Amino acid sequence: MDRKLTPKGEAARRRIIEGAAAEIRDSGVHVTTLDAVRARTGTSKSQLFHYFPKGKEELLLAVARYEADRVLADQQPQLGDLTSWPAWRAWRDRVVSRYREQGQHCPLNVLVTQLGRNTPGAQAVVTELMWQWQAELTSGIRHLQGVGEVDAALDAERLAAALLAGIQGGVLIMLSTGRLTHLEAALDVAIDNLRSSTGRPLH
Repeated sequence: MDRKLTPKGEAARRRIIEGAAAEIRDSGVHVTTLDAVRARTGTSKSQLFHYFPKGKEELLLAVARYEADRVLADQQPQLGDLTSWPAWRAWRDRVVSRYREQGQHCPLNVLVTQLGRNTPGAQAVVTELMWQWQAELTSGIRHLQGVGEVDAALDAERLAAALLAGIQGGVLIMLSTGRLTHLEAALDVAIDNLRSSTGRPLH
């Protein structure tokens, strides 16, 4: 949505998005209709189309952005404070806990699939999520390099990209099998490799 909204308008639009997200979590994206969203949020038809003039597809894209934001928000404050090995361990545990709580139903994955993974809107949502996530991890690695806990010669962005790829692979296997083993392994091995990069023994 390009036009500038008032604070009241932003709040109303946010309420519709959050209501639609809750409806999709409860009923599934294929069953969720605009009428169901309207009933859940107490929104008139004219008001809903005021904020989402292109209808359900535009609303689904907004919900996908909302769910993508939740992926990172659910990792805070740990993700934004990767300044020590205990902090990295706390973040690792938060990621595992988040996906354990989520289970095999991933709203973002369902929404992106529904919208079409190759559509510009869906690609933009996923790309932005991954870049923001990688940037947080890169920042954490660079901090550890700055205090001598990680080899300063290593490429922090590349390390963060590999860690993120491992997480996504572990999540994909979890969605298929219900098991968190691979996600835990990806996190543990990546963090151990970072810790051993200076040649110091792990304690």
